[in-house]
Amino acid sequence: MKNILPIALFFLSALSFSQSITLDGIISDSKSIPVEMANVMAVNQVTKAMDSYAITNDKGKYSLNLKPNTSYSIKISFLGLRSKEVAFNTTAQSSSKNISLEEGDIELDAVEVIREMPVSIKGDTIVYNADSFKSGTERKLEDILKKLPGVEVNADGEVEVEGKKVTKLMVEGKDFFDGDTKLGVKNIPADAIDKIQVLRNYNENSILKGVENNQDNVAMNIKLKSGKKNFWFGDVTAGIGVGHTDNRYLINPKLFYYNPKYSLNIITNFNNIGELPMTIQDYGKLTGGFRGLMAKGGTSFDISSNNLGISLLRNDRAKEIETKFGATNFSYNVTKAWSLSGFGILTSSITQVETVSQTNILKPNSSEIQSTEKRNELANQKSSFGMFKLSSSYKPSANFQFDYDVLAKLSKQDEVSPLMRESIVNNVSTTESINTIKKQKPISVNQNLSLFYTLNNKNIFAFETQYLYQEEDPFYNADLMTKPFNLEGYISGQNRNNINQNRFVKTKKIDSKLDYYYMLTAKSNINITLGNTYSNQNFDSSIYQIVDNQQVNELNSAVNKNDVKYNFNDAYLGLHYKILTGKFTFTPGVSLHNFNMTNAQLGTDYTKQFNRILPDFFAIYQIKKAESLTYNVGLTNSFTDINQLAEGFVFSNYNSLTKGIRTLENATALQHSFRYFKYNMFNLENISAFLNYSKRTDAIKTKAFYDGVNQSSTPYNSDFADESISARGSYGRSFLKNYKASTTVNLNWSKYNNIQNNVLSTNESFTQSYTVKAATNYKNRPNLELGYSYTINDYNSSVFYTNKPFAKLDYYFLNSFSFVAEYEYYNYHAKNNSVENKYDFLSSSLIYQKKNSKFEYKISGTNLLNTKSLNDDSFSQFSTRSSQYTVQPRYVIFSLKYNL
Repeated sequence: MKNILPIALFFLSALSFSQSITLDGIISDSKSIPVEMANVMAVNQVTKAMDSYAITNDKGKYSLNLKPNTSYSIKISFLGLRSKEVAFNTTAQSSSKNISLEEGDIELDAVEVIREMPVSIKGDTIVYNADSFKSGTERKLEDILKKLPGVEVNADGEVEVEGKKVTKLMVEGKDFFDGDTKLGVKNIPADAIDKIQVLRNYNENSILKGVENNQDNVAMNIKLKSGKKNFWFGDVTAGIGVGHTDNRYLINPKLFYYNPKYSLNIITNFNNIGELPMTIQDYGKLTGGFRGLMAKGGTSFDISSNNLGISLLRNDRAKEIETKFGATNFSYNVTKAWSLSGFGILTSSITQVETVSQTNILKPNSSEIQSTEKRNELANQKSSFGMFKLSSSYKPSANFQFDYDVLAKLSKQDEVSPLMRESIVNNVSTTESINTIKKQKPISVNQNLSLFYTLNNKNIFAFETQYLYQEEDPFYNADLMTKPFNLEGYISGQNRNNINQNRFVKTKKIDSKLDYYYMLTAKSNINITLGNTYSNQNFDSSIYQIVDNQQVNELNSAVNKNDVKYNFNDAYLGLHYKILTGKFTFTPGVSLHNFNMTNAQLGTDYTKQFNRILPDFFAIYQIKKAESLTYNVGLTNSFTDINQLAEGFVFSNYNSLTKGIRTLENATALQHSFRYFKYNMFNLENISAFLNYSKRTDAIKTKAFYDGVNQSSTPYNSDFADESISARGSYGRSFLKNYKASTTVNLNWSKYNNIQNNVLSTNESFTQSYTVKAATNYKNRPNLELGYSYTINDYNSSVFYTNKPFAKLDYYFLNSFSFVAEYEYYNYHAKNNSVENKYDFLSSSLIYQKKNSKFEYKISGTNLLNTKSLNDDSFSQFSTRSSQYTVQPRYVIFSLKYNL
């Protein structure tokens, strides 16, 4: 079987090659200068179908694979030049033909040709014709995106183009759940999509597009087919389990409506088969498009989360999940100048997570194990989330824009988790039962106001301000057999050790900045920034014990409580100069900061004030139209928030107790980053590479003391620098018209310095990931994707390997049937053979839908091989952890879908 597949691919390739001849040549203008990125299309004069297309490379070369002895109309177009149509009759032999375009301003014909091209480029926009990449098995936007050259979609629904993450998804120019792409790629119907536009160098505000550097900003706009506009479209799916002892169900209605004045999207999903429309990770990423205003100033002051680690797992790491989900997204053009938009999301889930894990605590500066904790845990979680955003944009003219956004997040999470723990210290094993309870109901409200004004061709003003209000109230309870820590006032000698902790953290944070841009010339400007960041935080916590007779023992000692107030202020003035000269863009800059911090606790105030100058530099080398190299370097001052300043004890887990230090200093990070990108439309070749180096001095690190497997820790400013290097490279291209291949390499190295049991501990981690893929792209034949991924995780000499071959087959046949199957095999093991697990996953679906029928019948199966568990490993700066998660069993679902 292993030898049949390559032979079959070779046979198909040879057959495809033998049945076509090549027409190539050079496209030039009237001055004989080669034209890059001209569109060339061959239309069969008999069938009137487009048999081949090409886009010229930087030397003006094109290449078309055509049928022998056939009459063609060769259409050439390039915006700014007159389009041209040339008759050409092929023979049995390949041939060449050079074509010259004339100067002119007639673009109508060019637009018509572009409309039919599978891929075309106009300035910073790449346009994909969706139908050119469909084979018939596509059901969602995600299925099409995975077939587009230069586009990648990961398992979390994140989209990357040319190695850059797509941060905004729009439909017909209207935001689709702003801030994340997953809801769009997983739900927008494939049959409704006409064009996919990739908007490079994207800026939401056209006023700033020419003065700011937007090279890393990528947006995507979906153009709908004409029959989907001004009409409701979407689908309603209902499914039931087949052959299960318990009831399994899926109900999934999705409705969409778009017209020039308003749009409305409704997505719902109710199921108990593990489908998660939105995970907690997605909930955190869906920021509503709010931007970090401090990044440009060179200051990092992030508000850390006080969540208790509830529901941080994906759906494939849960034993059981039941989900209820509803979301709506709207836009409304009140007038030509004023538009409103927003979304609302409500979701709840009941999850059961079963985990077997082993944590090895390492001796300082060694891979030798100091102690081991083994857990067998069953967590029952219940989570509810709500998110609501309202946006207003007022733009009465091209010179003025006023935007306002408000985003609110609400959630309620509970977890009850019984577990058995085995502690191994000095070869002595101790086993005990532990019960933990976690509860939290955090809320946050984020508001943004922006004003943009162009006074004249020389002067541009921009004012932006954001206000964050956040409350967190995590409650933690641990019921143990042994006493993990010696807390002052604690009553010993109890049958059980029942420890409880209340926390309340309130944050108010406002970021504001005023930018003034003065255009020195058409290719250079000066940017003056006046900004300020102010944060006010309160942190309260208390620990109490419930003794055997159920009486409450308040641990009122000052070391067991926190009542902290923290104010942070950063006032800064920035100056940047941007100039375009030839193929280069340079933007040197500097910012002058005045920092002021005060924390009040234990009856006293601690205040620190200082000034700092932070330089930065950004450069772009635009080698060719679709090839560039960027370099960025800058100093960043990083500050902790209140969580690491509170000097009373805080439970982060039953075996982990922390306390802060009020006199912590800020860290300074020096970061260099390089990015190379090349995109060749001639053979759809795309190359991207990224290299980042970071060095942090005075970094806030951890001073930890281990008593067996229990850790007490406090932060401190390290005298030794932390360093990290990350690199990513990818190469992909199409060949022989219907084939494509790609390879990706990810490398991450880090070195950390901490203190463990009063000994300086320097640890390194090195993660390597290599992936190769090859796939076919036929319209009327089965399509196969084959790939192999190899990952090495080296955590301070504890090495874990994962070998993962994978395959996907999709086939549309008999004009009614679609078959899709996906297979992944995992070989996971540790270098010392302490951990080894081999498992695989197979899923498939068979769909029947007659042409033009609104009904679709589907039988699908997940985890068809009934794999019981999967493995994962992780690394902290003191330990390694290997975990095995029970996963959901085999589900076979029969569903009926009605397409509107």
